[in-house]
Amino acid sequence: MEEDSKTPGEQAAASDSQKPRTREGPRSHSCQHCDKSFATSRYLLIHQRVHSGEKPYSCDQCGKAFKQKCHLNRHNISHTGEKPHICGQFGKAFSLANDLRAHYGIHTGEKPYSCDQCGAAFSKKFHLKTHNYIHTGEKPFSCDQCEKSFTTSSDLKKHRRIHSGEKPHSCNQCGKAFPRLCTLYRHQRTHTGEKQYWCDLCGKTFARAYILQVHRRLHTGEKPYWCEQCEKTFITSGALSAHQRIHTESI
Repeated sequence: MEEDSKTPGEQAAASDSQKPRTREGPRSHSCQHCDKSFATSRYLLIHQRVHSGEKPYSCDQCGKAFKQKCHLNRHNISHTGEKPHICGQFGKAFSLANDLRAHYGIHTGEKPYSCDQCGAAFSKKFHLKTHNYIHTGEKPFSCDQCEKSFTTSSDLKKHRRIHSGEKPHSCNQCGKAFPRLCTLYRHQRTHTGEKQYWCDLCGKTFARAYILQVHRRLHTGEKPYWCEQCEKTFITSGALSAHQRIHTESI
């Protein structure tokens, strides 16, 4: 990062990053707002923006602001549409090299990031960090309108649309708008008829992952829903609800 691109606080802390240090140096810089500590004052400064909400880096095209310059650089690619990193096996393209490396884990099955508490493994370091919140119970991102808390900033951002009514994702075929990108993708399949989820046991395809999950239980015999009164088991919650009427109607 060049000197003139840093905020004043980062310039003051920049000397830390230039000092030789081991990969896992002592974490002597503690956050006064939470119990986290960091090896350098620069990392502490970046972390404190989680609490302060400071976003010093702004996109000159749309005005969106970010806590770190690397996040702004990543965002800028969304305007250019550039995807220079291509998977050699299926040709899928990615904007960032890290996303391509994580994608390769689909082919290799590699999950290099493991939880030291339960052993769960992940293809991305970010996913491990989010998983660790299960053990700590930490939800560092809080809504200032209803005080609901979340483990990631992206989940908080999506939640805030409930209050604002914002629907930034629009269908280019019918104009219908949605608060979440995944909901838009699901909607778009009503136009294309695409069924992207396929069963590796019989080859049948489905439009939604949940429907595939339920379908696979026909092969595995899994019945995760059980009746507390007679202990009969069912593949879906709907089937369990229909069954339970037998008991309620007989009362």
